Amino acid sequence: MIYLDNAACTRLDERVLEAMKPYFFDTYAVATSEFGYSMGIDAKEGLENSREGIASRLGADSEEIVFTSGDTESSNMALKGATWALREKKGKHIIVSKIEDFPVLNTAKTLQKQGFDVTFLDVNAEGFADLEGLKKAITKETALVSIQYANQEIGTAQDLKAISEICEEKDVLLHTDATHSFTRLPLNVKELPVDLVTLSAHTIHGPRGIGALYVRKDTPITKFMDGGFQEFNMRAGVENIPGAAGFATAVELVTEEENRQLEAMRNRVIDRALSEISEVTLNGNRKKRLPQNANLTFHYVEGESVTLHMDMRGFAVSTGSACFSRSLEASHVIRGIGGDHERAHGSVRFTFGRYNRMEDADSAIDAMSEIVARLREISPLAKK
Repeated sequence: MIYLDNAACTRLDERVLEAMKPYFFDTYAVATSEFGYSMGIDAKEGLENSREGIASRLGADSEEIVFTSGDTESSNMALKGATWALREKKGKHIIVSKIEDFPVLNTAKTLQKQGFDVTFLDVNAEGFADLEGLKKAITKETALVSIQYANQEIGTAQDLKAISEICEEKDVLLHTDATHSFTRLPLNVKELPVDLVTLSAHTIHGPRGIGALYVRKDTPITKFMDGGFQEFNMRAGVENIPGAAGFATAVELVTEEENRQLEAMRNRVIDRALSEISEVTLNGNRKKRLPQNANLTFHYVEGESVTLHMDMRGFAVSTGSACFSRSLEASHVIRGIGGDHERAHGSVRFTFGRYNRMEDADSAIDAMSEIVARLREISPLAKK
């Protein structure tokens, strides 16, 4: 199987597993303070070393990193925690873009049911947030803006600097979902006035079930899950120390050279698809996008048919078709950028990882060319 769905989840790096093993078999105690027993103290040290490693890559202080179970929990904590903390002092208005990933989008919809006023911000045809629209949408009641750094489907990378400056000027908290961009695109919170950042290990060859939320110092946030006093009394529950160690190691292993290799494979798929296959549309911006993401619509074919044929040939890719969605709705991202259902149904996402090579990109497009040609021969939608 040639796996090209690394945006969904990545293969664990063996070096990450080795970093995790001691906290399963040797230092397996819960993290305790300096007044605890030795194994607990060692576990605490491992946890804090992992926190420091992730914070360093983000340009943050270690006390600003709160470990979670992944990006879904992090985004829930950010949106619910910040809005609950500010609803009396600031107001009950939040702004999210229309193409956010589901942890943000559905959390916003839940808050809406709870009486919050939610503005779903438009994006343009390439997926960029409407900055003038953002300025106009912010009111005195706005407590939080949440706009992802880069989109999970079409790969478009936002102008986070411009967005953060607008929010800073308007005195509004900014959360960004960096699940797919952390370590892949530059992000230093010392240089950008971003208040909350969602992070996850599962997209960078780390373990599943571990993520983090960056919370800038003095950012008001209400604890949204009751229990113990772990994670600076912001996130209850026994810490996932093996996961934290794996997350920190995964972060350390991502290099700029690797990102350039991913970008080269991405470009090969885009260039060959657009030049060798007719009736193909690139989704997202050509240059300002994730280095690992290529999303293309092959018109007059169904994405689920393409995906199944690719699977039979040994390739794993994903589609924005409704038939592959548990909600039975076509991609809200493709529709959010102005695409119709036909464009969403024919979209295919190729996302590369550490264990892919250039020949994977070439063989994938070779297979796509044959599959699309064959499907168009039998499609009633195709131009004859």
